[in-house]
Amino acid sequence: MIALSLAEIAAVVGGQTHDIPDPSVKVTGPVVRDSREAVPGSLFVAFVGERVDGHDFAAQVVEAGAVAVLAARPVGVPAIVVDDVQRALGALARRVVTDLGATLVGLTGSAGKTSTKDLIAQVLQRKAPTVYTPGSLNNEIGLPLTALTATEETRFLVLEMGARGIGHIRYLTELTPPRIGLVLNVGSAHIGEFGGREQIAQAKGELVESLPPAEEGGTAVLNADDPLVRAMASRTKAKVVLFGESDEADVRAENVRLTDSGQPAFRLHTPSGASDVTMRLYGEHHVSNALAAAAVAHELGMSAEEIATALSEAGSLSRWRMEVTERPDGVTIVNDAYNANPESMKAALRALVAMGRGRRTWAVLGKMAELGDEALAEHDAVGRLAVRLNVSKLVAVGGIEASWLQLGAYNEGSWGEESVHVSDAQAAVDLLRSELRPGDVVLVKASRSVGLEGVAQALLETGAEGEVSAR
Repeated sequence: MIALSLAEIAAVVGGQTHDIPDPSVKVTGPVVRDSREAVPGSLFVAFVGERVDGHDFAAQVVEAGAVAVLAARPVGVPAIVVDDVQRALGALARRVVTDLGATLVGLTGSAGKTSTKDLIAQVLQRKAPTVYTPGSLNNEIGLPLTALTATEETRFLVLEMGARGIGHIRYLTELTPPRIGLVLNVGSAHIGEFGGREQIAQAKGELVESLPPAEEGGTAVLNADDPLVRAMASRTKAKVVLFGESDEADVRAENVRLTDSGQPAFRLHTPSGASDVTMRLYGEHHVSNALAAAAVAHELGMSAEEIATALSEAGSLSRWRMEVTERPDGVTIVNDAYNANPESMKAALRALVAMGRGRRTWAVLGKMAELGDEALAEHDAVGRLAVRLNVSKLVAVGGIEASWLQLGAYNEGSWGEESVHVSDAQAAVDLLRSELRPGDVVLVKASRSVGLEGVAQALLETGAEGEVSAR
């Protein structure tokens, strides 16, 4: 973080200092919410959770070197006490990014946010020091904590913005006002909470509404292939840049294809030139993510050749997202178990089939959460797609949603043991351990709450007999 004194921080967040002998002492280390991450010079933020109260660790973090605690009450050690710790954290982030002067890129969408954020970060790092959201820490706590990791050297700040309702993204943009706003897509993720795709579009579009006008450098980067996203052009005063495979896109892909290993390749076209890309990531859905990253990078002055080189060398920075590992016996495990929605599930199945040309393919799938009234129909549709794509084996794991996955496959024409419903993760592991053959390709995917990453891990531990817990 940019160094600030405790007195300055107290003024920014509207707090009162308690047990601070010298308010001129500066926070020179990170701002952390996990007491285990406290180091000399840090500021500890004490949140009250369902099971743990951060205030209980105040003495421990100061002993570890933290300068002070941002708290809701006095804690007997140096503290800045505020009425609302979360809002105080946001105010501090707003002050730091304002002082920073870096270009802030905000992105949102129903699917692909984290993968795209990782691509943007890897491309922009070639141009200048870049700070970006770790993993999927994209909410009202994770976003300001990320922003506060920026330093005087930071030139680009890439922030993923998530939402579970109207107004959420507007709030995040108030904490960290972006100059470039990217909207990837409007899909089914969290549709049960939002109440429909139109409501999702309304929420995601808050990002482009927050942008400065074109004459002040504001740029909205929108998916030309998604009608609900493209329509957001009318909701912003910023310059609009379109990406996609549409002929009308400013940044587009031509000659899209998959390599024999399932990795996308295409010709990247930008307003200033064209260059070829062959990605290290797996699945055709990454083409759209790459084009979004290319559009952002082009707006920030990078050439088509520079962007293509960076995209061709970029990898996955976040765990359990199409994480591909080959076992010594030739079985390939694709761990995509971090999260799932209908769009990402279908994309992962297509990637599995592309990777498994000439090999047996297994789709180990679980529940897609937060789909509301569409849940059973969407699970049925995924099961049917697995059959249409000719996935060799479907293993549906869990409760009623998984049973609809298997039923969809059965009604689409699977027979015998081409599709099977098992009760939990351990049952899936037992089945796969007994039936996998060298050369098989296994996709593991479900919503995060299902915990199917344990299945992938168990399969990678060749010969291990330990049990896996399904959550």
